[in-house]
Amino acid sequence: MAVTDLSIRLRPVADEDDLDMFRRFCVEPGLIGLDWRGFQDVQRVAKRFAEDGFLGERDGRLVVDAGGKRVGFVSYTEGVYAGRGPYFEIGIALLPEFRGRGIGWRAQAMLCEYLFTHSPVQRIQAGTHAENVVEQRSLVKAGFQLEGVVRACEFRDGAWRDGHLFSRLRTDPAPPL
Repeated sequence: MAVTDLSIRLRPVADEDDLDMFRRFCVEPGLIGLDWRGFQDVQRVAKRFAEDGFLGERDGRLVVDAGGKRVGFVSYTEGVYAGRGPYFEIGIALLPEFRGRGIGWRAQAMLCEYLFTHSPVQRIQAGTHAENVVEQRSLVKAGFQLEGVVRACEFRDGAWRDGHLFSRLRTDPAPPL
């Protein structure tokens, strides 16, 4: 399935099948790649869905749908710089069989447009692993710029690791989808 054959959209979490996908990311170590932080509480998924459907003002998740198939999710979490500058940090997790098809960068660009449309934030940022060159290229395609290396920002696989920080401002041009 080539990306030109896909209609990509973001949608709210809707049903038990969506929740099953989120549960998989909690308990299948290889599914989330470098972001694996150990087993997570799968009951938390249903609790959060019951609370607000994963559509909080300060954080949330949307399902990535490609060609009518559930292929992963995007997330956003609010932060504040110096007590006055709100921003969102975004992330993405795609099921392995849908990676490398151009879905990820498009979904992240769509999430930025959604957040810029429905919130007053000026800045959206995304961090990635120093060794995740594919995600770094994806973020650039989605309109992000590399800001720099964040040293020893993440504890993973028994060691502190560097990350790369990217940002996109409201005034930056949106990439053509």
